[in-house]
Amino acid sequence: MQKMKTTATQFTYPWQLCKTVHLVRHGQAMHNVEGDINREALLSPHLFDAQLSPLGLHQVGKLRNDVHASGLLKRIELVVTSPLYRTMQTAFGVFGSTESNEDAGVNRPQIMAVELCRDRMGVRPCDMRRRVSECQALFPSIDFSMAILLVQMDGEDDSLWNPHVRESEEEMAARMVLFIKWLWTRPEQEVVIVSHGIILQQILNVLENDCHPTARTALCKRFDNCELRSVIIVDKSFKVEDSQLCSPRNAAKENVLREEVSV
Repeated sequence: MQKMKTTATQFTYPWQLCKTVHLVRHGQAMHNVEGDINREALLSPHLFDAQLSPLGLHQVGKLRNDVHASGLLKRIELVVTSPLYRTMQTAFGVFGSTESNEDAGVNRPQIMAVELCRDRMGVRPCDMRRRVSECQALFPSIDFSMAILLVQMDGEDDSLWNPHVRESEEEMAARMVLFIKWLWTRPEQEVVIVSHGIILQQILNVLENDCHPTARTALCKRFDNCELRSVIIVDKSFKVEDSQLCSPRNAAKENVLREEVSV
């Protein structure tokens, strides 16, 4: 879990208008392994909805330990995950409940699969989702209701994935605007988003227009597998005193980068 240096600033927004958002890229998956060797491998049907590699599973275990040790788990109110297998493995592996003794008495956050934050769609089988019923069987503790409702899918199949057309950068950006707007409808103030590198960067691109220049470079760089990066976002649709940076509570302890968003 990456620690980030921050600069203390005076907090000018009511906490009711803020969310702490922890962005997590999935652990290394099999399409990452094979794609690094040969990009054409990403077109292979055998990488359909790619799962985590052995290294990816190890990365998830390490992040889980870090999240436990840091006390972050106690503050998380909701985990939002892409409904692809590798992200659900990561979300459940890091934040989900197991039968081990370490989970005794631990309050686990709800994990919700949301179609809007899935990977770039089309052409590559590794980015195609399984049937919802299969996802539910694999991860019975994950809530899949929003994976269906948000996109009004025709049945439970992946009707969004097109074998011939890759989703454009503009389409992804528009999808992330919708995702951020949806996120503001949620009552939780501390949320985890488990998604894909390109999608997390698109989310940060949506946010960066209000980002202080000193934070922009570090904030928007490429995500490593299983990296956790934290931001504060502010709903500025309410009239409050303008500020470039938003200070989190206990800033010295949390090591959180700050960010704002206009909705």
